[in-house]
Order: sequence, then structure tokens, then C-alpha cells
Amino acid sequence: MIAKGIYNAGLQLYKAGVHLAAMAGKTKAQHWLRGRQYWAACMRQAGVGNQPVVWIHAASLGEFEQGRPVLEAIRANWPAYKILLTFFSPSGYEVRKDYKGADFVFYLPLDTRRNAREFLDIVQPALTIFIKYEFWYHYLTTLHTRNIPTLLVSGIFRQDQVFFKGYGGMFRSLLQQLTHIFVQNDNSLRLLQGIGLHNSSISGDTRFDRVSALLLEQTNLPAIAAFAEGKRLVVAGSTWPEDEKMLSEWWKENEVPDVKLVIAPHEIHESHIQAILALFPDAARYSTLQQPATANVIIIDNIGMLTALYRYASIAYVGGGLGKGGIHNILEPAVYSKPVLMGPEFSKYFEAVELVKAGGALVVSNDQQLHTYMDRLLTDPTEYNRIAAIAGAYVAANTGATQKILHYIQENRFLSRE
Repeated sequence: MIAKGIYNAGLQLYKAGVHLAAMAGKTKAQHWLRGRQYWAACMRQAGVGNQPVVWIHAASLGEFEQGRPVLEAIRANWPAYKILLTFFSPSGYEVRKDYKGADFVFYLPLDTRRNAREFLDIVQPALTIFIKYEFWYHYLTTLHTRNIPTLLVSGIFRQDQVFFKGYGGMFRSLLQQLTHIFVQNDNSLRLLQGIGLHNSSISGDTRFDRVSALLLEQTNLPAIAAFAEGKRLVVAGSTWPEDEKMLSEWWKENEVPDVKLVIAPHEIHESHIQAILALFPDAARYSTLQQPATANVIIIDNIGMLTALYRYASIAYVGGGLGKGGIHNILEPAVYSKPVLMGPEFSKYFEAVELVKAGGALVVSNDQQLHTYMDRLLTDPTEYNRIAAIAGAYVAANTGATQKILHYIQENRFLSRE
């Protein structure tokens, strides 16, 4: 009871913090609040629950992309069911609110007992799927009480998480209440079994299936194709200020000819774009790019292009690894058989650990290391081809998680084909 009281109080403090941030003009906080206004009336008006529903929840955009293969496979195999997609973060909802693969897209209301009951009264899902994490106490407890099959897919667990602490009993109970937990690797399975949980199995990571599908999509970016024609392109994706500063130091010292640079920052608000332009005074913004482009550096000032951008790259730099938050998605460039460079904060990301171990990704901690590795990849074709081949082969060898999840759903008859 004490743990639940602390949990509930923490959520109310979080909500209060969002209100303060919204009052201070923070756009994400304003979206977070606005998107949850009158949520029940909006869902009823949209017709949620009028037909059988599969509810899929993703924390943000990255988790959505991770779960997307499962969502799309369910839609293809059980077309009688409507798909409800929910997000916790504006970073996911605002980008994918018009996603055509789902019938309904909403913010997930704050995890209170009342909200969870009303939400499930409306939705009445035949099956619920959570992607990777987000263990909301009231939602999961209510789902369990109502005997609604609930899966966690692409789960990843570490020894330092609350589930494996002496005080983590409340959260361990949530894992017990899940119908099944599909984990990414052996270590996660061992950790769960070590606390007496046997409702789990290894499926692998559905992100491998998602990025493999990118090879078939072949999204064209004519302006980038023209910019890169006859040149070698370095694409720096999901960058933060620390990444951009290091990249600017390398760019100033780069002596390899016929190289161009594209930077797709994680945050695209105007002050950040201006800060990048200050580091790269001769850069052009993608939104104002003229053809033929005279600049050698382009700053991407929109969201949604990155996965297609990597296809045009010779080398990919994936941001986030110089800060405490950790790196972003390294599989998106690796699937195209591109050598990946990234910062040292990646220990929480199993795929990054494995790709570095295999030799398909290089870790850079400072300007000099970045310069050394860039120079090597740009001047040594043998080394470049070796690392590129490892990256592509690693992704290809780890696909198949989606089919394992679909087989489980079919075998347990959670959904009807009638």
C-alpha cells in the first residue's frame, strides 16, 4: 500500500510539473495536456469500442517504430479488428497522430485508477500489447482483473531496474500479471526467471523486422539524391548539441575531398537549428534548400526523414551517445550496410553492444577519435567495406521476432479470424 501511495503521489507531482512547464511556454508540455483534454468524450465520439479492438501502446516514436511490424502484421492477419494506438509522449503522438496503419490514435490518459477503468470500459480490447516498457500500475492491474490478454513485446531488462530490487515488489507483481513477456535476449530471460517469472520467452527485437522493411520501401528524397550525387555523404542522425560540436570540429579539420554532411538533429526547434548554423556557418537548411545546392552541409529542419536519409549515406553518425540519455537507433543505418559511429553511452542498448562487439560500429569519445575513424573510413576502401558488411549482416541475422509473436497470438486464439 505504501508503494502504491508513493506511485500515485509521484504521478500527481509529474502532472503538476507538466502544468508548470506548459505555463512557462514549453510546447511539449502544452501538447501533453491539450491532447488529454476530454479524452473519454473524444474516444467515444471517434467510435472506439464499437467494434473489436486491439490496443497497442508505445511510449514514444522510437517504441512505435519498434512495435510497428507487430501492429501491421495484426492488421494484415486479423482485419476484422480495429487498431487503437496510444502514446504517452508528444514526441510520438504529434508525429504519428495521422498514421494510417491504425484506426484510432490517442494519448494515453494519466495512469490513475479512475482513468484506467473508464479507458478500458470504452475500449474493451480483445488484446493489449505494450512495446518494450512502460509498466503503468493501474492499467496493467485493471487489464489483469478483467482477464484481457496483455503482452509485452521486445522487452529488455537489466539488473539495476526496480523489478530486481528488494523494494520492487509492486512492480514485480505487474510483470506477473502480464499474459506473456517477449524479451530481446538471454540476459533478460535469466533475470525474469531469477525472480520466479516464467511467463516469458525470447523472441528477439522487432526493430530488426522494422528496419529490414525499410530496404523494401525505397523512399526517395530527390533533393538529397541531387546533393549527394558523385559525393560521399556523412549522415549524422538524432544529434544533440554535444554531437554537433564534435562534428563541427571534425568538419573544420576534414581534408578528404568530395565529402558532404547532413545533420538531422533530435530537436528541431528554432533555437537549436540556429545553434547548429552557428557551428556550420556555410550550411543550408533543408526547408530552404535551392537546387543545385551550393552548400556542403545541410541541416534537416523537419521530422520523419531520417530513416530514408540513411540510405543515401556512406557513413552514419548516430547521436545521443555523448550524453547520459544514450544513443538513438543504430539499426536504421546498419540495415543499409553503413558503418556506424556513435558515442560511448550505449551500454543499456543491447543491439549497440552487440554491433560494437561484432565490429560493425565504432565508438568515438572525442574530436580526435572522430577524426581518426572518419579518415580511416573515407580513405581505406577495404576497411570501409569490411565494417559495412558486418553492419548489414548483423541486422539480417536477427530478424524474425514478429513471426514468433504472431504465432503465439494465433496459437492461443486471442483473436478470431471470423
